Parts: sequence; C-alpha cells; structure tokens
Amino acid sequence: MSTFKFESCLAMPIRGLISLRQIEGADYHAQAQLLVYFDRFLVEQKPTELHLTQQIIEDYEKTLTHLAPRGQANRICVVRQLCKYLSRSDPMTYIPDSWRSPSSQAAFAPYIYSEDEVRALLAEAANLPPLGTLRGPTYQTLLGLLYSTGLRIGEAIALNLTDFHRNDNRLFVAQGKFRKDRWVPLSDSTAAALVQYMDRRRQTRPNAPDAPLFLNQRGNRLRHCTVCHTFHRLLQQCELVHDGHPRPRLHDLRHTFAVHRLLAWYREGGDINAKLVWLSTYMGHVGIHSTYLYLRPTAGLLEQVNSRFHHHYLQYLTSHTTQGDTL
Repeated sequence: MSTFKFESCLAMPIRGLISLRQIEGADYHAQAQLLVYFDRFLVEQKPTELHLTQQIIEDYEKTLTHLAPRGQANRICVVRQLCKYLSRSDPMTYIPDSWRSPSSQAAFAPYIYSEDEVRALLAEAANLPPLGTLRGPTYQTLLGLLYSTGLRIGEAIALNLTDFHRNDNRLFVAQGKFRKDRWVPLSDSTAAALVQYMDRRRQTRPNAPDAPLFLNQRGNRLRHCTVCHTFHRLLQQCELVHDGHPRPRLHDLRHTFAVHRLLAWYREGGDINAKLVWLSTYMGHVGIHSTYLYLRPTAGLLEQVNSRFHHHYLQYLTSHTTQGDTL
C-alpha cells in the first residue's frame, strides 16, 4: 500500500481510512487505487472548502462519464466510504447516496476491434513522439501484448524485466487479480516482438532484473491513467472515437483477445467447450463464468457458428437418409 502517493488536502484522512481497513483485515489495495484517482482530482481542482461538499462530489462524478457504469459505481463507492469516514469527525461532510451498480449484462458492452483496427493502433503507437525514443516501441509493444495475450493493463504495466522468460516464450504474472500468480505462454510472434523490444529496452536505465519492463519518458513505471490517456489519443488518430455504443476502450483489447481466440478455434475445428476452460485459465479467471462475459457475438463468430451447425445438420440428414434407405 506504500506505493500509493496521496497529495491532496485530504491525503492524511485517506491514508487513515486505508490503515483502518488494513487493521480490520480487509484487502484494500484495489480501493486504495481508486482513492488515488479521487486524490488527483482534488489536487487539480484545489477546492476552497475544508470538507467534502455535494458540489465537489458531483463535479467528480462528471469526470467519470467516460467509464463503463460499473467503473463509475466502483469509484463513487470508495468515495462514499471516505465521506462516511470523514463524517465521524466532520458532520458537515456530504455523503452521496449509494450508487446502484448495474447488472453484469448491462455493464459489459465491449468494443471488439477488428484485426485492421488493431494493426492501425499499433502503427500509430510506433510513431508516438518524440521519434527515436523508447516511447513509440513501448506503447506498440504494450498494446500488442494486451491484444495477443489478453493481459489486464494493471498486470502488463506491473511486469518487470525478469518476468519475461525468453527461453521458454512465457511471461510470469505476479500478484494479478485476486493476488493470483500465473504463467502466460506466448506465441512465437509475440515472443519475437518482446525480444526485439527487450534488446532496445535494456539500453535504457533502470535495467536491473527487477526494473519495470515498460517505462515512461522519465524512466519510471508506466501509470494506468497515462496509458489510458495516450490510448485515447491513438483512438482519435485512428478515427475510432465516436459517440455510438459501445465506445472503444483500452480494456476492450482483452475482450477482443477472447473473441478472436474463440474465432480461431472455430476455424480450426476444435472442441470449443473443452478449450473454453483453457481460455479461462489463460486469462486468469476464477471460473469459466467470468470468461463468458468476455465473449461477444461478432459477425465472424456467428458465421463460424452457423457454418458448424450447417455441417452437423447435413451429417445428421445424411446419416438418417442412409439408415432409411437400408430399411
């Protein structure tokens, strides 16, 4: 928890809330990260009030409209916890109403990128300024890794140099979601792209084995908010930002990986039901039901499903016609 830095006027009580939750035995790591976003909002806004008012909370809510409904709900939920904590010593603190989180079905509306769109994003990432620096290769490799492995963005930016095992073509993801460690095998092309990036990355300090794999321009580990901001700019350059629904997001690369992997298995003629278990394990899910949330019916998938159904139907007709002729 010491990795989180709070700098607003409420830095001390925020740290107090986190310490209290830790003493109570709660794993408050994810919630602390969400409080970092609120802390940065306060730093930028510089509120004149000494306590949290309704106006401050409502202004913060307006900054969350780019997030999915569940993401908005999670951020307001931890802010509400902070408000309740502050109200013990400051009764003037405004406590927002509970935010009713939408159902999983309503919350998940991913944008599934086409292969051409992914290639365009990677090409734009490679040309990020300043040209000739590590920034372009970093974002090109990071986005390519997210698409080809389905890693969570938090898992990807937490990778260290030593986590890539080039001799085995695999990554070690330490302390992923739910504090789970796992190995992620890489395709030959993905491993080759990482090797190429690593050879250039090691020319930049820090380059000790436990140094971050992906660096920002200051030589520090990439931050989630910075990656999201840069990705949004790339979407604009590729003309993928629109007012329709769903809107393209960084996390949708993980959804796209799952859909494209399923599509490839359909084309290979494999046993989809059996391989879904592999996909669930590979993506670090606690169960296959979580994996189902990532699968969306695209035109390509529906075509393969219809083709497979048609094939089995013809086999069924042929089999029963032959039996009828025999009789």
